[in-house]
Amino acid sequence: MQISDNKVVTITYDLSVTDENQEKVLVESAEADSPMVFLFGRSGLPDEFERQLDGKNAGDSFEFSLSPEQAYGEYDAQAVVDIPKQVFMIDGKLDDEMLTPGNFLPMADNEGNHMQAKVISIGTDSVQMDFNHPLAGMVMHFNGQVQGVREATREELDHGHVHGEGGHHH
Repeated sequence: MQISDNKVVTITYDLSVTDENQEKVLVESAEADSPMVFLFGRSGLPDEFERQLDGKNAGDSFEFSLSPEQAYGEYDAQAVVDIPKQVFMIDGKLDDEMLTPGNFLPMADNEGNHMQAKVISIGTDSVQMDFNHPLAGMVMHFNGQVQGVREATREELDHGHVHGEGGHHH
């Protein structure tokens, strides 16, 4: 069965990025015991990532690179913002474990859109947060194999994500 829209795809891969010395550095692996499983065409992954896998079958290997424009965009210095410390207060107290530089925190904007932000630093009155995707501005290199392709169930299509093995559990 070929990869196409609304198929459940299982892949293993190594993801490397190009560092400042123009060398590839491994940043993530999805191995056979913990593969990546997603609903093709509805995954939220970059369009070019899916385009590179479109039409492949179980057992096929893949190797491709995505530029920042094809993936998560260029790094945006405007996405680094200072947020008043009071926003992070819970019952009048600041959670020091949560506010540790390097931690990613779930946040929401004024319209209720959910996103992740990285704690950069903690000041006297504010917390500096980076709302860029962790891979923004990076060339991403994928090398992997398609482990499986199957039809999505009606429930998976209705919910817009994979259930069961490797997927979402309600």
